[in-house]
Amino acid sequence: MRLIIAEKPSLARAIAEALPGAARRDDGALVVGDTTVTWCLGHLLEQAPPDAYDPALKQWRLDHLPILPAEWKLMPRPRARGQLAVIRRLLKGAREVVHAGDPDREGQLLVQEVIEHLGWKGPVSRLLVSDLNRPAVQRALARLEDNARYQPLFRAAESRARADWLYGINLTRAWTLIGRQAGHDGVLSVGRVQTPVLGLVVRRDAEIRDFVPRPFFVLWADLEVAAGRLRAWWQPGETHPLDDQGRLLARQPAADLAERLPGAEGRLARLESRDRRQPAPLPYSLSALQVDAARRFGLSAKAVLEICQRLYERHKLITYPRSDCRYLPEEHFASARATLEGACRTDPTLRGWLAGADFSRRSRAWNDKQVGAHHALSPTGKPADPSRLDKAEADVFRLIARNVLAQFYPPLVTREVKAEFAIAGEAFRASGQEILEPGWKPLFTTREEAPPLPPLTEGETCRVREAGVEDRETRPPEPFTDASLIKAMMNIGRYVEDPAVRRTLREHDGLGTEATRAGIIETLVERGYLVRRAKALRATRLGSALIASLPDAVGRPERTALWEQRLGSIAEAGDDPAPFLASLVTDLHGLLSSADAGRLRQALANARGEEPAPAGRPSARRRGSTARRRGTGTGGSRPTRRRRSS
Repeated sequence: MRLIIAEKPSLARAIAEALPGAARRDDGALVVGDTTVTWCLGHLLEQAPPDAYDPALKQWRLDHLPILPAEWKLMPRPRARGQLAVIRRLLKGAREVVHAGDPDREGQLLVQEVIEHLGWKGPVSRLLVSDLNRPAVQRALARLEDNARYQPLFRAAESRARADWLYGINLTRAWTLIGRQAGHDGVLSVGRVQTPVLGLVVRRDAEIRDFVPRPFFVLWADLEVAAGRLRAWWQPGETHPLDDQGRLLARQPAADLAERLPGAEGRLARLESRDRRQPAPLPYSLSALQVDAARRFGLSAKAVLEICQRLYERHKLITYPRSDCRYLPEEHFASARATLEGACRTDPTLRGWLAGADFSRRSRAWNDKQVGAHHALSPTGKPADPSRLDKAEADVFRLIARNVLAQFYPPLVTREVKAEFAIAGEAFRASGQEILEPGWKPLFTTREEAPPLPPLTEGETCRVREAGVEDRETRPPEPFTDASLIKAMMNIGRYVEDPAVRRTLREHDGLGTEATRAGIIETLVERGYLVRRAKALRATRLGSALIASLPDAVGRPERTALWEQRLGSIAEAGDDPAPFLASLVTDLHGLLSSADAGRLRQALANARGEEPAPAGRPSARRRGSTARRRGTGTGGSRPTRRRRSS
């Protein structure tokens, strides 16, 4: 018997349907001829708790830290024991095993750890499925690979799981224990990803809170030129009081000039014009889709992920959604027309866009060199049944299809014009943009662009018809939203102060993964560290105090971003995981030595932040369960039954 082990039941059903012959159900499996397809339920195994290594560790004590397992143990998740028994039984009759986890680091781990935990010693092949439709699964079945090729991916995922355990268990226990000494009765969860994300929000909130607005002043002049009228803006020179962004800090110079300007003549001293060709935005990665869907439809990152999972598993309308790639395989280009015609058939908006597509065009999106374990989100070609999709599902599906359709539209061509006028011995600037060829732009917005400047000729004269001064104030940064926080996590290098680290992160940018970013935000909300106010995400008093009490490096992104870089080297270059884990243990000793109840007590006393809505706080048991689920990416400790305070 050939035994195929899928990551989840939906994938197992898709594989069984793609095999020749009719499938019959067995206990926890599907049988098609000589092939049996079974499944995991996400992670069937989890890292054992500290007391599995030593019963004395069930009690939380500072003198037990750091906890460093000599030999790592896994244990079945409570709800997974039945399916684990099914796989154990089927392995006894198998001659070959096929690993059919999702095509990513975590998918490699969760199936392979089961195979190894149950002691299978025979051959293992690897099946990579990113599209659940029958033709795509049949193609994948025809090109099985040796699972040994993916050992580096497994070692990286295993190292991530162990490192998260070490970091989360030890720091969470340490800060919870000093929290008790400081008067806080509850678990203070610390994780290598969740805590830097919390730190981003806490620091942004502090910038907003401490912001002191400063007045500045701008002077405009409405000019008459040969071909019409335009508005230009004064560019005050260095003899005037300016801030570091060139803004005028005193009103009087602008007011004096405004009085003299009406009726004054000048000339167009310099004219710059250039045409720009912009290719269509690339197809979506999950994070890019979460950002756009949040802005356009107000959907949370978690909601977008859940919608994508339904579109992938239940409706089979899109390819594998948890992708960090925005490119498509070159072999998909030949079938793109048929795929999109099928995908757009039942949606009037998509049909209209399809009519304008030129399938002889080949955009930069088709690039095998940019495609790794995943490719960008794209339609499978299956027509959507409008009666089975809710509005949010239809909206998200339309975005995914639109970005692929846009690859078959011409570039957007614009003309950008910059003009500088010399009037009364001062410089005035105006700029405008004209759309020459709309290309893909109508698929993305129906908004009217700002009117372009009238035709201009360098050296021509102008006359000031009217002038005025506007009083303005500097504005604080905007609070984070789901969209902007996901974007910050995608581009975490922008928040790194060390120039050398920032350079290192250019190719390894990102905090969390496509699969975990939404879960990280929700975990922070559930644990009472963040709260939603309308669309804004704000830190609570508890969240602010936790960041203030931790060593600065724990609440900043440098450590975890470089950590992901090391894991990438293990996965892609086959680096040995041992030095990575050894360096983490060294770091832990230093971090634990800095745990200070006095500092935490002061942080709790000084904390300023939002209070979570009382009705919206889940119970301690429910909040703790979040860390158990695959995909949270919190790096926190294994949940305990201790009560958490609100």
